Amino acid sequence: MKKIIDKLFCTRDADDVELKELIESSGYDNYLYEQAESIRKKYYGTDVYIRGLIEISNYCKNNCYYCGIRASNINADRYRLSKDDILSCCKSGYQLGFRTFVMQGGEDNYFTDEIICDIVSSIKSMYPDCAVTLSLGEKSYESYLAYYNAGADRYLLRHETANDDHYRKLHPENLHPENRKKCLFDLNRIGYQTGSGFMVGSPFQTTENLIEDIRFLQELQPAMIGIGPFISHKDTPFKQYTNGSLELCLKMLSILRLIFPTVLLPATTALGTISDNGRELGIKAGANVVMPNLSPVKYRKLYEIYDNKICTGEEAAECKFCLQKRMSSIGYNIVVSRGDFIKTTTTNFN
Repeated sequence: MKKIIDKLFCTRDADDVELKELIESSGYDNYLYEQAESIRKKYYGTDVYIRGLIEISNYCKNNCYYCGIRASNINADRYRLSKDDILSCCKSGYQLGFRTFVMQGGEDNYFTDEIICDIVSSIKSMYPDCAVTLSLGEKSYESYLAYYNAGADRYLLRHETANDDHYRKLHPENLHPENRKKCLFDLNRIGYQTGSGFMVGSPFQTTENLIEDIRFLQELQPAMIGIGPFISHKDTPFKQYTNGSLELCLKMLSILRLIFPTVLLPATTALGTISDNGRELGIKAGANVVMPNLSPVKYRKLYEIYDNKICTGEEAAECKFCLQKRMSSIGYNIVVSRGDFIKTTTTNFN
């Protein structure tokens, strides 16, 4: 197993048989984490980038089987933020040192291209030294281009699973895996720093599915890869399925760091939800981004895509201070920076 990890470290790739053996193995996890952390430190040192998350709406037209804000969830208490709400979040975030704002929401038809472009251009006008990231789901090429021309720098759209059959088990018939992938390549073509990713431990997932996810990401070459454990929600068709494991998620973070040495790799809130020190362990496994919540506290609990989400009652300043202490405790530092992706030809080993 050590030979496979060393191969990943040296060549940034392994064949499917080797990846399967590594993903399913136990006993060498600490060595894997150490190798991934050394690569992470080579490019990013002990810096941890913070992204100010603003959850702008929990309305969604879709019915993904795993998601708590799915359209059919009649128990969801819906909300959407106004432009003034969003700009207020940015103002407080900027004062706290955030230099990236992430506008995330369900696929809410209220937020037309005109509204999104107006908000993006306003943020960029007020904070020209900041990056604006959008995570608003599947859109047309023309919509993505309009957001980009308005000033959006990055777009996050997790592919969730690269296997078509698995995708159809997680989503209703009106959502198509080929369109999700097309959106991601459209974003790359336009010039975004594109982020993709997948759930770890989602229902019906196999090791082969995880390997397909890696291969798809090698084709896409994203600037950011967001992965996190599947966590069930009580008001979804998947409410009785077991949550994804911390161990497998950490292992996948390390494998991704070795294959994509300069990628922006978050230690997600979901990771911190399944384990009290999940985000710290994620950083030690090769991650280099955390995403504190800047949303108004009164709406935090309403953006419930899975059960028991952490940090729903903290003010932004409290959340940042808590993360600073957590990162310092493991020898890392939160930095005031846009935290842009480092481009290098060594990331492409197709």
